[in-house]
Amino acid sequence: MELYFFGMDPETDTEHCPSVWVDARTADLVLQGWKADDETEAECLKTGSVPDYEAIIRIPARMVPMVREACDAAEQRAQLR
Repeated sequence: MELYFFGMDPETDTEHCPSVWVDARTADLVLQGWKADDETEAECLKTGSVPDYEAIIRIPARMVPMVREACDAAEQRAQLR
């Protein structure tokens, strides 16, 4: 597996921070984020269940530019397949 790194939250320490990658093979986005708090999770559960193999995470708004860049790269990568 090869992941392209797009960035991490610049306002957190370098060991425990939300981060963004794109999988080079599948063009999937790979995100590391904060676990959602109970209130956020309850709100999300109003639209459906979350299986044990999925998680609700929170990515800070200040990371939108790097998520957007990763989305663009993933889209381009997917078109090459």
